[in-house]
Amino acid sequence: MAQAVEEWYKQMPVITRSYLTAAVVTTIGCSLEIISPYHLYLNPRLVVKQYQFWRLVTNFLYFRKMDLDFLFHMFFLARYCKLLEENSFRGRTADFFYMLLFGASVLTGIVLLGGMIPYLSESFAKIIFLSNSLTFMMVYVWSKQNPFIHMSFLGLFTFTAAYLPWVLLGFSVLVGASAWVDLLGMIAGHAYYFLEDVYPRMTGRRPLKTPSLIKALFADDPVVVARPANVRFAAPQPEELHQD
Repeated sequence: MAQAVEEWYKQMPVITRSYLTAAVVTTIGCSLEIISPYHLYLNPRLVVKQYQFWRLVTNFLYFRKMDLDFLFHMFFLARYCKLLEENSFRGRTADFFYMLLFGASVLTGIVLLGGMIPYLSESFAKIIFLSNSLTFMMVYVWSKQNPFIHMSFLGLFTFTAAYLPWVLLGFSVLVGASAWVDLLGMIAGHAYYFLEDVYPRMTGRRPLKTPSLIKALFADDPVVVARPANVRFAAPQPEELHQD
């Protein structure tokens, strides 16, 4: 069992493995009171006035207490982060990292701006950890890129992947969780999907081109598609037909 888990962990792509490890270590550290969540949560005042810039990162690593909800989000993080990195972003680790960086920036910006809007500031002030929202963003992007995959929710009903974010949003509401967290992830995910997939097809321009500095951090191996043996892609030559 332990060996199987080790192999599963080692086979994860680098970004998925790094994020999952950081999230689990941070959450366990807080549960054991080795780390205090008060040093991790997003606080704009402390970031600006006391230069505690790490909060812009650490608020994406803490998934609250270790319970069923924690396991639920770890499953979605490991599954959909891995699916995106291995399929849609195969051979494009820098682009995948940039997607997460874009999502984290959008989520942080929404919370900061929302805190300045009357009647909404109180609701946004309660959002101090954006880890669940970033995970939901990955689910949303994956559903947009794989809209026709058939899925089942707890064996109760089936649907296509395009509706996965809405099914999960409805489930969150049913169990009494905050819908704001999932909605923020959907907004960030749709912003990325529009700017990366829809807008370039409309205009021919790609506004989310990964900066060369980020590309330099990741040495991606080229994706090579192997040709199967004994498979012809063209009609045989006449002389081959007369060979014994």
